[in-house]
Amino acid sequence: MKKIYCLLTVLCGVLVMTGCKNGETYSDLKEAERDAINRYIQNENIKVISQAEFTKQGETTDVSMNEFVYLDKSGVYMQIVRQGCGTKMKDGETLEILARFSEYNIKEDKMLVRNDIPYYVIYNNQRYDYSSAPDKMSVERLGSSFSGSFVSGAMYTFHGSASVPSGWMVPLAYVNLGRWADGEIAKVCLIVPHSQGTVDASSSVYPCYYEITYERAN
Repeated sequence: MKKIYCLLTVLCGVLVMTGCKNGETYSDLKEAERDAINRYIQNENIKVISQAEFTKQGETTDVSMNEFVYLDKSGVYMQIVRQGCGTKMKDGETLEILARFSEYNIKEDKMLVRNDIPYYVIYNNQRYDYSSAPDKMSVERLGSSFSGSFVSGAMYTFHGSASVPSGWMVPLAYVNLGRWADGEIAKVCLIVPHSQGTVDASSSVYPCYYEITYERAN
């Protein structure tokens, strides 16, 4: 019995050591995310500028130089492609906003979901068909904080959550909201870490690259 007990003890120890060796901690996952973001920035020849530089430039980014501003508070990298027509959201205002976008998983190098073109994806052995209809979200501004929930669209369907990623709210402090009838609408490119991303990104710790347009619904 002693021999069996000793054998089981050794076996349990080996299993524990193997689990620790092969398992990834949250710290490991965050480091892998940072590495993925840095590789993407390098591969895409992105020029990162500071918030101080961004402010000095009138809160604009030079698209011809492929500039992205790193926003310290959120950890989001943002490029303003078009400032947009219309006006910025006012404090205390709630608006319905239409968004066309593409969502790309930087860590796994794959497109996840988009509504800028009609297409379909296979996810968990299930097919999801998407049209080119924009996503609709209800957004509220209170002071310098923005929060939103999806009313309808591809993001809600794909990720199964009505919560708009915090990263999507970040540009609303800097762009105008108007309608195509009045001129070109706002467009941004974003690199969003998991902490500012979707529920799926948060749980699996992966960063996403987005291209998003924002249009006032009415």
